[in-house]
Amino acid sequence: MRLLAGVAAGEPFSTILAGDGSLSRRPMRRVIAPLEQMGARIDSTSGRPPLTIHGTRLHAIAFEPEVPSAQVKSAVLLAGLSAEGTTSVREPAPTRDHTERALVAFGGTIRVEGLVIAVTGGQHLDARKIAIPGDFSSAAFWLVAAAALPGSRVAVEDVGLNPTRIALLDVLKRFGARVAVETTAVVAGEPRGIVTVEGDRTGTLDIAPEEVPGLIDELPAIAALAAHGGAVTVRGAAELRVKESDRISALVAGFRAIGLDADERDDGFTIRGAGSGAPGARPRGGVADAQGDHRMAMAFAIAALAAEHPSRIEGADAVAISYPAFFETLTRLVAPVDSHGAP
Repeated sequence: MRLLAGVAAGEPFSTILAGDGSLSRRPMRRVIAPLEQMGARIDSTSGRPPLTIHGTRLHAIAFEPEVPSAQVKSAVLLAGLSAEGTTSVREPAPTRDHTERALVAFGGTIRVEGLVIAVTGGQHLDARKIAIPGDFSSAAFWLVAAAALPGSRVAVEDVGLNPTRIALLDVLKRFGARVAVETTAVVAGEPRGIVTVEGDRTGTLDIAPEEVPGLIDELPAIAALAAHGGAVTVRGAAELRVKESDRISALVAGFRAIGLDADERDDGFTIRGAGSGAPGARPRGGVADAQGDHRMAMAFAIAALAAEHPSRIEGADAVAISYPAFFETLTRLVAPVDSHGAP
């Protein structure tokens, strides 16, 4: 929706963008503000969808967002393609660069100097036929599952390996996993290949604020590592509260429900092993509420693999938002166990 808002802002007609209940709760002021600075007029419901975008001739701006956001950056750059002059975005921290790579792949010109990205309006882009690689954020749950279970091994093929997306791999190495990456092709500027993760040992993780922009969608998966041993602490991630759910609150509540020790903070959380809170203790199992959030459902499923007893995830059908075959793939990947629980 944010990217489409940038495209629609420069068109000579009005556009209404609406979505489901989850999307309708997402804050849009952060994209409304720069697009209105460029000349568009946007109506909303207290800064939330639906958005009515009254497109017009736009003028360039030099925009400096307060919060790192690839979506907002991309909306401004896409609007800049139809604006008079050169539009620039100065990021407070690096974010995903899919839009920058795509503009070049489709024949556009873009200037990147450190944290400043700029486009000049009036460019002509050419159509291309492109095969999209597997989504790294969806693959993250299988990589985490393998890292969390010593003796496990998972290879994910044809997954996107954009350098701004794969910070999780270094996190898994810190946790104690063995990680191998093979780049097999680069298509439209986007590398793709095979990632293999083997569980070796488990440890503790402390995700610092400066790491968060590069891990924002993988943080629910990272939190699930704690269920299998060790502990995970995340700081500087207040952005999680304005995703499909309040992911800080939802994660803490869900992990507590299956027997993990979890603490909630304004900008993050700490998840530890179960029982006395000693790292390495197994969760008991229970009922976790995904709160309509696909990443919550997947994170709870990976955490539940470590539980002593079965777990139930309410609202698990939310996985269809991004990964309809998630539970089918999970069933295929999990090795059978005998009556004594041994693989």
